[in-house]
Amino acid sequence: MAEYKNIGFEEKDKVAYITLKREDLNILNIEMMEEINSALESLDEGKKLRALVFKAEGKAFSAGVDVSEHTAELVNKMIDTFHKMFRHLDKMECPTVALVHGAALGGGCELACFCDMVLAGAGVKFGQPEIKVGVFPPVAAPAFPQSTALKKVYELLLTGDVIKAEEAMAVGLVNQVYPREEFEKSCEEFIYRLASNSGAILRLTKKAIRESLGKPFAEGLAKSEEIYLKEMMATKDAHEGLAAFMEKRQAKWSDE
Repeated sequence: MAEYKNIGFEEKDKVAYITLKREDLNILNIEMMEEINSALESLDEGKKLRALVFKAEGKAFSAGVDVSEHTAELVNKMIDTFHKMFRHLDKMECPTVALVHGAALGGGCELACFCDMVLAGAGVKFGQPEIKVGVFPPVAAPAFPQSTALKKVYELLLTGDVIKAEEAMAVGLVNQVYPREEFEKSCEEFIYRLASNSGAILRLTKKAIRESLGKPFAEGLAKSEEIYLKEMMATKDAHEGLAAFMEKRQAKWSDE
């Protein structure tokens, strides 16, 4: 596995962990984002994983993208490298989870909230303050309306206001908010519950959600039904899970 300067990267118990660790605030510069892209590329779209987890060291999850690289000479490379992370994540078949402490601002907020699920510590700050420096968040603009009320998206992106995790959960950007003293333990328990399920069924469930999203119900149901019958029922784990339930025993997942 490659060695990185700005991130940690490991796979453990069928879960991949990318840890942001660039100084205290994990400001995303081009070098750091290239490392994240390299790690994501090595995961083969999460086909062999039960989950991909983003977490961070230091005082904050991430205070955003490095403004010093937002120059006429570097902006194209910076945006291309930044957006490549989301293009990789958009293709990720396994569930993705962000564990957020301190703050997730700007590009750091986009990275966290683009994940399928977000776990945050009490009082953690979320925000897209780009408008205050004369730009807008290009990932949040198309991504946030898929999970958050449109009027709230306008408010967050057009005012640049920072909100706390509790409000972020109320508007759909965050799944769970844990007391700070219990954050690490609670996150570990959540990841364990998630990763105790079949990798194959996790991937197909995510696929059914994503491919039904935004469609009229009848069309979405038809797509979900197709995935259920043609793909899920062709897996070993679907039959193992049903048999285990009937036999009152613990299922033994093969992730196939």
